[in-house]
Amino acid sequence: MSKKIREYTFFKYIGPGILVTVGFIDPGNWASNLAAGSFFGYSLLWVVSVSTLMLILLQHNVAHLGIATGHCLAENAFLHIKPRYSQPLLITALMASISTSLAEILGGAIALNMLLSIPLQLGVLVMLISVCFITFFTNYQKLEKFIISFVSIIGFCFFYETTLINIEWLAVAKSSVVISIPEGSILIIVSILGAVVMPHNLFLHSEIIQTKDWFNKQPELKNKLLKYEFLDTLFSMILGWAINCIIIILAAEVFFKNNIQVSELSQASDLLKPILGNKAALIFAVSLLCAGFASSITAGISGGIIFSAIFKKEYNEKSIYTKLGIFITLVASCIVILFIENPLQGLIYSQMFLSMQLPFTIGLQIYLTSSKKVMGKDANSLLTNILLISCGVFVSTLNIILLYTMFKDGW
Repeated sequence: MSKKIREYTFFKYIGPGILVTVGFIDPGNWASNLAAGSFFGYSLLWVVSVSTLMLILLQHNVAHLGIATGHCLAENAFLHIKPRYSQPLLITALMASISTSLAEILGGAIALNMLLSIPLQLGVLVMLISVCFITFFTNYQKLEKFIISFVSIIGFCFFYETTLINIEWLAVAKSSVVISIPEGSILIIVSILGAVVMPHNLFLHSEIIQTKDWFNKQPELKNKLLKYEFLDTLFSMILGWAINCIIIILAAEVFFKNNIQVSELSQASDLLKPILGNKAALIFAVSLLCAGFASSITAGISGGIIFSAIFKKEYNEKSIYTKLGIFITLVASCIVILFIENPLQGLIYSQMFLSMQLPFTIGLQIYLTSSKKVMGKDANSLLTNILLISCGVFVSTLNIILLYTMFKDGW
């Protein structure tokens, strides 16, 4: 027995968490983080910390749903909830995937413009064709390795950039745990929250966790495998937290301290040149392109998962419903991009929409994972439900404050 257990090492089961992580180090996060750092310095680092703690809880819980039931969040929705309730909710989740895809493809197009001076519209077309080709003609195992490579490049690039500047680490540590809400920051706070805790990632994680073939293992190994899933989630989310914090720190050091306000994502690369040198600007653009490609793929897959569930079909790479869902998600996002006048604002507002949809997905998750009919003996404990409900209340409260603020200020 012990020999068999040792065969299932943690590294064999790492992967699903990384695919989720790429969703919250995407261009939408970059836009929100750059705005946070350039306008408010270190003061909003706490939002990333709180959001990541919520993310670990939510992603682990939804992965547990996938392992316990053999079905993802979207599939469980149509299996256990009446269509008049489940379908409208799944449609809003599909809209969230489109909103996510919008940010990813737009970010990739901006990166292509930075690197090769390709017009934005042409860059969007290049991103669309490339992402569709990779998604439709590459199996999951290759996609996983492809995306892990992209995340590694992104992480290396940003950790390298921290060596080029002098960072006040004591102030960073304090701002990461002390809550501060500067005047005019509520839109950015909600955008960061929506960019970290993303609805489409909850659907994605519960599906891709099943690619690790949990159900063909010996029953006595289940607890150990569940620990591996948690370690995968924890490791990946902490990596994402570090990268998001670094982006805010860089923006604070390079822009906030020099009284430079960033109004466009491409502007950030240009402004890095005189302060950090050409190498830093190149690294920024390459990292953005990697983030755009990798996160566009996962956003498209999420759209395929949700679209299939709307028609009461399970996710299947070869299914016409899945392929159509992926295609609709990516194409619809490109169409919306054509009507965006300010790319940076478009990225920020796309993340705000994710935050608005998030309480509905959290509510669905709580309903399913707390049900003994759905989960059996693996249903949530009272403490888990209290924590999950607290997450939903926290997100909803921030959304209400944002809506009130926007209404008061005349939108």
